[in-house]
Amino acid sequence: MTERHVSRDIVVDAPPSAVFAVLADPHEHGRFDGSGTVRDAVAGPDRLALGDRFGMSMRLGVPYTIRNEVVEFVQDRRIAWRHFGHHRWRYELEPAGEGSTKVTETFDWSTSRIPMLLELVGFPATNTRAIEATLPRLKAYVEDRAGA
Repeated sequence: MTERHVSRDIVVDAPPSAVFAVLADPHEHGRFDGSGTVRDAVAGPDRLALGDRFGMSMRLGVPYTIRNEVVEFVQDRRIAWRHFGHHRWRYELEPAGEGSTKVTETFDWSTSRIPMLLELVGFPATNTRAIEATLPRLKAYVEDRAGA
């Protein structure tokens, strides 16, 4: 494996600002997560910015809490965060005409401290399935909020 990232995309019938508002609020993440692991934000700001840290209540077999840091941030275009393992979850937004947005979600383990271990335990495939479940949930959630 040379690239060490997986991505999927979807078109949301809402402008980039509406999608970004949801992604930049960690208290909203549990509402659209398709992995089944994200529960609630337990610490952090209501609106994320570059360098912000936030804690999430998670469940992967057993409950746990994880701290994340925003490592990429371009208002209404891109946001990414990582935790102690340094692999990233990234959302990129592109206007798609008529007030729509192409949303690309990426799991990027090229920056991971343990990329080979992530591959060995199947995280790339697991995260691909999570992305494929998350994007339709994000689309429905944002469109419902935007009244689309």
